[in-house]
Amino acid sequence: MKELNEVIGRVRGWRRGWTERTKLQRIDLYTRLTLCALPWVFLVTWGLLPLGKAFGQGPLPVSLAAAFLAVNAAQCVLSNRNVDPAFAHYRGAEPFPLRRLRLPAVLLAVLTGLLVALAAVGGVEDAGLSLLVLDLPLAFVTPYVLLVPVRTYLLRCAACAVAVVALLAAVGVPGRTLFGSAVSLLVGTLLVLISTRPSAWSLSVMWQAEEARDMQARLAVAEERLRFGRDMHDVLGRNLAVIALKSELAVELAQRGNAAALDQMVEVQRIARASQQEVRDVVRGYREADLPTELLGAKGVLEAAGITCTVEGADGPAGIGAPPAVQAALGWVVREAATNVLRHGDPRVCVIRLRTVAGSVVLEVENDGVVENGGAGAAPAGEGGSGLAGLRERLAALGGSLEAGAAGDGLFRVTATVPVAAPRNLSRSTSPEER
Repeated sequence: MKELNEVIGRVRGWRRGWTERTKLQRIDLYTRLTLCALPWVFLVTWGLLPLGKAFGQGPLPVSLAAAFLAVNAAQCVLSNRNVDPAFAHYRGAEPFPLRRLRLPAVLLAVLTGLLVALAAVGGVEDAGLSLLVLDLPLAFVTPYVLLVPVRTYLLRCAACAVAVVALLAAVGVPGRTLFGSAVSLLVGTLLVLISTRPSAWSLSVMWQAEEARDMQARLAVAEERLRFGRDMHDVLGRNLAVIALKSELAVELAQRGNAAALDQMVEVQRIARASQQEVRDVVRGYREADLPTELLGAKGVLEAAGITCTVEGADGPAGIGAPPAVQAALGWVVREAATNVLRHGDPRVCVIRLRTVAGSVVLEVENDGVVENGGAGAAPAGEGGSGLAGLRERLAALGGSLEAGAAGDGLFRVTATVPVAAPRNLSRSTSPEER
């Protein structure tokens, strides 16, 4: 019973690890596992079935067949170990250590010798020999095709094929079988080429696109910081310079006993208060969310992530007739919901609906990314203004409400309802730091 629970726990851990991966990470893992499984599939089919004749023909053919399977299995293990470094080499992340090819190359030579010996003692039929030849280089060339240019790969595979066919001819293999073996080697090498290189190229392009999106996001943050810094400089630079000059003038006048020093300090006080209000206005504008901008931003970000996003609403953000505080609060809902769609699910479609019902503005964000942790709309509730709890507090200050949960048919929906007539004492949305 304990062993069964351990197995179940391990399976659940694998499943959890799979669901926590991004789409690109899943594609990457699937591609690598497929390439690792390919040599084993050929080992248990074309590398095993033709050896059936050898196991009934005496100790020598049996020994050769067993040795062939053992060396082939070892070659598959080494191939699996070299797939990840070969991918890294192909992407330019790190060079492939050539010493890792020494043992696989030796095993390939041993495998070729065992195959020729089997053919010499009649341990394999002519038709089966072509299948064994097809399986012969697969484990070695699966990572190798990612390490050299295509031209080099084809020339070296052609040279290897000539050597194998020559050895088989030397032990008396008929010409018709030699031709079939040559075709098998050609098919095997081309099969690995057209399955491995395009997969590696596709993954490389997708990772480059992902890195470009990350860089774009970092640049956007840096640009916003520069904009904020520029706004703060424009607001405070001149006023601080004036305050410094007037303070120096007030000191000079006070030292001379001139009553005008008091007027200068009053002016300094006025400028300081005005600067304080201007800074608040800048910070308020930086913190507030604009509904039209958030709708466009959410649509752009979701579509960039491969999610089909549709914004519905006959009136549109500019025509819902709500005060700025209501639109700003709904902008926060759009921002948080779009972020959680990307974080907490694997959706394909997201629909944002905006409408007015009975004197209230209703915003719905619906997606098909329901997962075990509660859906793509679920978010931690204790993040100080972010998450669903923070949104509920923000909307409650305007007399509104927020609902989030499964909507059936694998959908998750966040619904925000805010009265158009917001409380008069709230002319704007308060940010988490201002509450």
